[in-house]
Amino acid sequence: MKRVITYGTYDLLHYGHIELLRRAKALGDYLVVVLSSDEFNAGKGKKAYFSYDERRRMLEAIRYVDLVVPEYTWEQKVDDVKKYGIDIFVMGDDWKGKFDEQLAGLCEVVYLPRTPEISTTQIKHDMQGKD
Repeated sequence: MKRVITYGTYDLLHYGHIELLRRAKALGDYLVVVLSSDEFNAGKGKKAYFSYDERRRMLEAIRYVDLVVPEYTWEQKVDDVKKYGIDIFVMGDDWKGKFDEQLAGLCEVVYLPRTPEISTTQIKHDMQGKD
């Protein structure tokens, strides 16, 4: 069984998120989503609209997602790959090259293109009525 892992905040869940999860799951048989905890977001100076538990429940309802676990630190990725027996690490291509060295020899690293016409940042911008 090929196991895949990806990371994210998944706030204001939209079809770009769903598409990323669909493509990540298509790379293997089992998809682990590591979801930024509220504490981790606060440490990055970010605040999600939905709480960790709300975001976790939404992700768990998506058929492509097999397991959702919390992200507490930037450094936990190596431990997660080992703990969950991961074969493929997936991130959006805006992270291209960021994890290659850290995960070398542990798993394959794949950067998937983002859905170009949608992002949480764009949704927030549009909701504020800014041009």
